[in-house]
Amino acid sequence: MRQTILSIQFYRSISKLVIIMLMASKASAQNITVDIKKGEQWYGGVVNEAHTMPFKDGYSFDLFANTGTNQASPLLLSTKGRYVWSDEPFKFTVSGGKLLISGNSQPVEIDSTGHNLKEAFINANKKHFPTKGKLPDTLLFSRPQYNTWIELVYNQNQADILKYAHDIVANGFPTGVLMIDDNWADYYGRFDFRKDRFSNATAMVDSLHKMGFKVMLWISPFVSPDTEVFRELLGKKLLLYSGDQKTKTWNEATNPAIISWWNGYSAVLDFTNPQAKEWFKGRLDHMVNTYHLDGFKLDAGDADFYPADAISFKKVTPNEHSRLWGEIGLNYPLNEYRAMWKMAGEPLVQRLRDKQHTWVDLQKLIPHITVAGLLGYNFTCPDMIGGGEYGSFIGKDKLDEELVVRSAQCSALMPMMQFSVAPWRVLSKENLALVKQAVEIRKKHTPYIMQLAKQSAATGQPIVRSMEYQFPDQGYAEVKSQFMLGDKLLIAPAVSKEQKKTIYLPKGKWRDDKGKTIKGPAKIEQDVPLNRLPVFEWVGK
Repeated sequence: MRQTILSIQFYRSISKLVIIMLMASKASAQNITVDIKKGEQWYGGVVNEAHTMPFKDGYSFDLFANTGTNQASPLLLSTKGRYVWSDEPFKFTVSGGKLLISGNSQPVEIDSTGHNLKEAFINANKKHFPTKGKLPDTLLFSRPQYNTWIELVYNQNQADILKYAHDIVANGFPTGVLMIDDNWADYYGRFDFRKDRFSNATAMVDSLHKMGFKVMLWISPFVSPDTEVFRELLGKKLLLYSGDQKTKTWNEATNPAIISWWNGYSAVLDFTNPQAKEWFKGRLDHMVNTYHLDGFKLDAGDADFYPADAISFKKVTPNEHSRLWGEIGLNYPLNEYRAMWKMAGEPLVQRLRDKQHTWVDLQKLIPHITVAGLLGYNFTCPDMIGGGEYGSFIGKDKLDEELVVRSAQCSALMPMMQFSVAPWRVLSKENLALVKQAVEIRKKHTPYIMQLAKQSAATGQPIVRSMEYQFPDQGYAEVKSQFMLGDKLLIAPAVSKEQKKTIYLPKGKWRDDKGKTIKGPAKIEQDVPLNRLPVFEWVGK
């Protein structure tokens, strides 16, 4: 009898989903209205907007040609177990108790079979971005990462890179992945180290290997115009063409699209053309074989760098151009992306976009990384410790040392942690010791982090989870200052100047980092001096 009742309920749920899908299909390219249920909260779309979530009345975002300078997906999820999905970008607006979907070029699916945020994610994950069961290079999880950007900016050179690496070791930090950032080549599209700054790049990489580092290199899909490589690629029709010309056909197009981006104006490779992908991979493999590199930091690739009217080998949306950039990284287990579209479930490392050296931006790390997990981007690294937006460092004679320490603590028990500004250069001896203490805390929990990473590759479940995800319907939809590492550890880092913190403990028994057991649910105030990262372990009901 019970089996019969369950079967009836199952088929009712499926029927309900099918009806909604059919309605959505008929409404393709039309406005769709979803009534927001009482108490229902919505998340999703773009990672870099996560600090505004759950969405408030009046919020609106258009995903077309816009990945929000970070990861994005055509997915919205609710605390009542519903999700919205479309294979192509759409615009969504929250207004007057309704969720309005518009601008969709493909059918919109509204699934109502779940009961909470976690079930909404699981249902969407299984159907639309199932995990591939693979991990990126595990060194990215097991050791800290180091990026040369903030220390060297555009003056990437052999001597200073080696000095940075030696200083890491000399100051007692563990070796791991070292990333060489932008401006290592003569121009964009040229895949060889510039001779004026790198006398022997192969020897440099070999030296880094001997020290215990794996080495990644910054790359982008851009090509500097009026160069030898540009002329070669234009002749082979491997570049994106401008829509501002008489012809609209790829065969007849002659004028390349010149894209405005943060480093000026460049042409961009057209990865809808298989020959462009083959050429690019050939150049990357040349870098691996010639200079003994281990992988690549694949920057740019944002959807808004691909004009909607551009002419390409195959006509696709700007978002699809961004997704094709993501496919390049699948060839290299040691990879990192900052912009992504619809590549959840893949063994690709994502990084939260560059944050400023401010407390406001530090407070965005937790909501951003938990929403990244909700969108299926589980292998995500917070931004560089202390901030990666170098403009906010300009003119600062002295950094906020407390901010650097708190940033290290906030990152310590996220899936990855990445240094760029050298702590030994900018911190006092006492505060440097606190940053190293954060690294030791990570080392203590690294086996658990590795276990979670493997589980995530197998099941698709996020490594880092919001409180609402792990403890639905307990009133945590707006809690953005703490997170769950798996289902066992609650992490509540201080992300402000205040040395007191409000911490929310769900139902059950929790043991804090001082050994004290606290019964939840509870809202507690705790002292969080600069030398403390609050960690609570769930020890039972």
